[in-house]
Amino acid sequence: MELSREQWRDLRKNTPLTLTADELEGLRGVDDPIDLTEVTDIYLPLTRLLNLHYTGSKQRSNVLSAFLGKPGHRVPYILGIAGSVAVGKSTTARLLHTLLARWPEHPHVALLTTDSFLYPNTVLEAKGIMHRKGFPESYDRRALVRFVAEVKAGASEVRAPVYSHLEYDIVPGAYQVVKNPDILIIEGLNVLQPAPPAALAVNDYFDYSIYVDAKVEDVRAWYVDRFHKLRRTAFEDPKSYFKYIAELSYEEATDFAVKVWHDINERNLVDNILPTRGRADLVLQKGADHAIRRVRLRRT
Repeated sequence: MELSREQWRDLRKNTPLTLTADELEGLRGVDDPIDLTEVTDIYLPLTRLLNLHYTGSKQRSNVLSAFLGKPGHRVPYILGIAGSVAVGKSTTARLLHTLLARWPEHPHVALLTTDSFLYPNTVLEAKGIMHRKGFPESYDRRALVRFVAEVKAGASEVRAPVYSHLEYDIVPGAYQVVKNPDILIIEGLNVLQPAPPAALAVNDYFDYSIYVDAKVEDVRAWYVDRFHKLRRTAFEDPKSYFKYIAELSYEEATDFAVKVWHDINERNLVDNILPTRGRADLVLQKGADHAIRRVRLRRT
């Protein structure tokens, strides 16, 4: 089912706006021009849909418990968010994390990015795949699936590694603790990848999934723009893995960014990420200005 922006906006009904402009400023990505109009038109209807879906999942769980004649236990709701590098999926994840936690039915919402389950750089180098960081084989898939399975099973506390974008590596000895949330949001490039034969995929545990979509040429432009903004900010930090890029000229940095996009990110998008779009329950289609123009919704 495909809905225009206007059709989707009308599905907000009476969902209140619980976010301020200052809060939104802290949630948006480096190069994401999202404003409160986008939140009102797109994300409020989306949180209403997810709230209804969450409620329905709880009712189904209660039905099964009644059928089995056993007391039910609280089962966390798992939401997956996929999409390309630089498409804005992290902003989407942070927004939903904040907005969903303000519904009284599910105040405890946790957010995890699959970057936490990238192999450490030493392992990637030993495997000879450092240049394929972000590709499916660069993740510890078993550890990620095990983590989500434990959360879904209702474990009181589950730990995940911590990834530093500044240092471009897993932080030794650091962990993110997830404590039996109402909703867990899993955001990452390849979260909709199917599993190998006779194995489980992380999306087998999802209750709902979202794919953030845009034309490849638009994402390429956003990536290069974001790269330059990072070059003037985060990359200047002495601790940054990419400190040397801050010292490049504008032209040198542009050439570097375009090459990285072409050789790594676009190849990963076309070969691995984009083919999973059809597996999503909902697709947010962006225009060249980052605004969402259409929503594709799976009805079954």
